[in-house]
Amino acid sequence: MPVLIHVSDPADPRLDDYVRLRETKLRAALEAERRLFIAEGELVIRRALAAGYRPRSLILAERWLTGLMPVLADYPDVPVYVVTEDLAEAVTGFHVHRGALAAIIREERWTVADLLGKRRLVVLEDIVDHANVGAMIRNAAGLGWDGVLLAPRSADPLYRRAIKVSMGTVFALPWARLTSWRDAIPTLQAAGFTVAALALSDDAVALDDLAADPPERLAILLGTEGDGLSSTWVSQADVVVRIPMSAGVDSLNVAGAGAVACWALR
Repeated sequence: MPVLIHVSDPADPRLDDYVRLRETKLRAALEAERRLFIAEGELVIRRALAAGYRPRSLILAERWLTGLMPVLADYPDVPVYVVTEDLAEAVTGFHVHRGALAAIIREERWTVADLLGKRRLVVLEDIVDHANVGAMIRNAAGLGWDGVLLAPRSADPLYRRAIKVSMGTVFALPWARLTSWRDAIPTLQAAGFTVAALALSDDAVALDDLAADPPERLAILLGTEGDGLSSTWVSQADVVVRIPMSAGVDSLNVAGAGAVACWALR
């Protein structure tokens, strides 16, 4: 069984992996340096371990020990720090209402080349909100798409907030980060994909029309939360697609639009 270590001091250096979880820039640097990510809540921790990720340590409130101990039986060398919820809040900077956190060893599991062999891809251009990235990965997984590609400046799918919103689907659905924003669309086209940009362009076709005769291999492009797709990506796409709207509403938020498109073109 794992080693249970009761900790009463929030400054204990053994808890350093969990400090100030709400400070995005600090966490990005720390997690990159230590090659880890944080999983929050029993369900997400279970899904990370079931997907084969290895824990580095855990912080658990007493009430989570019974449920998680059987899951952790395969990791006898992994320390489990038993803390009060007040201490967890002092370390992390927020109320850890799920009472369970794990520092997980980060792995790069898929490459762009791996995903270019698929049939249905979602491609995210510079979507910087972690919740939107997590939601889109969950949408793609739940609606039967094969994977997600992220432009270089898109948010990290293994950031705590993205993992939480995705409900752990980031551990199962293949995703990879593009190394070149400028070459992304030609690379997809060279691999045999029809590339469809979701954008409000005058020459856009209705989503229903594309769904009536969908391409065999398809990549849909979704753009930033504010301005949408760049003019470069829109101009490089094979087709521009819009979702027909009503009541004077011109568009949905990116996660909602992505879900609609994934459903229609599945």
